[in-house]
Amino acid sequence: MKPIWIVAVLLVMTTIHADGAKPKTHRLEATPATVAYGYYWSEAKPVLRIASGDIIDVDTLLTNTPRGLERAGVKPEDVQQSLRAVVDTATDKGPGGHILTGPVYVEGAEPGDALEVRILSIDMSIPYGYNGCSGFLKENCKPNSTKIIPLDRKKMTAEFAPGIVIPLHPFFGSMGVAPPPASGRVSSTPPGTHAGNLDNRELVAGTTLFIPVHVPGALFEVGDGHAAQGDGEVDQTAIETSLRGRLQLTVRKGMTLAWPRAETPTDYISMGTDEDLTKATRIAIQEMVDFLVATKKLDTLAAYQLTSVAGNVVITQLVDQKVGVHVKMPKRIFH
Repeated sequence: MKPIWIVAVLLVMTTIHADGAKPKTHRLEATPATVAYGYYWSEAKPVLRIASGDIIDVDTLLTNTPRGLERAGVKPEDVQQSLRAVVDTATDKGPGGHILTGPVYVEGAEPGDALEVRILSIDMSIPYGYNGCSGFLKENCKPNSTKIIPLDRKKMTAEFAPGIVIPLHPFFGSMGVAPPPASGRVSSTPPGTHAGNLDNRELVAGTTLFIPVHVPGALFEVGDGHAAQGDGEVDQTAIETSLRGRLQLTVRKGMTLAWPRAETPTDYISMGTDEDLTKATRIAIQEMVDFLVATKKLDTLAAYQLTSVAGNVVITQLVDQKVGVHVKMPKRIFH
């Protein structure tokens, strides 16, 4: 049976529990006791348990160390104390390098369900970000090439260089759930069916991510804050920064997904990841075809043709061990 992606405005836009109760908001700060440093894992212990439909008000920390930031030019007093505490005292690290807040156990989530992550708001916690250098064409890099970029949080811009101003659209590079138990403890670097390090710049405030659930409680984690990023993320980093967000986590029974998908105010988005760019592209396109068949009452031929004439195939990122591709289908074509 093909995966089914249920897209219903009343489901996506709801801000109440199924029983009519108002959702609770849970504050979740980033501390040595509330982070998963560099991994997604089915055996990770939850740092918070919430009801389906509740909201987390969550802090995330940038993917760097105090020493690394100071070497790049950040004054010691401008380094977050929370980052110092996590980097200096957290002992359970790796195999990846991202500091992820969580995991959060969502009551009622079971394998075969989907976790809806509605991104209500995102704010930048510090007035700077950084860009490193490695990635797809690392021969363009120089030693000690980390660039500190001031962020204007009022204008929502960053001056990259004199006369070059970048609009800021913050998003979490990594949002994911525990992978299947057989996968073991997986690095935070490559994305997969558990979502994770998608680095999809479409996932800003006002969008919704749907992730297949693999273990009871889902075990949701979030981090890798970005103030701005181009499609591809070719030098391996965006404008990396610390973020605070409000995310509503809701269990979707009967929504069976093979891969993460998303919905923005303007587009439906399918995704695929693989070590091979061609395979990742095939996954993302087929996921869009399956979505159109399931929700728009098209046959496979028509859905594939529509993806060609109206869909937009985009390279999400090229630098996370597994590359990512997503397909955007504009909502405006459906009447």
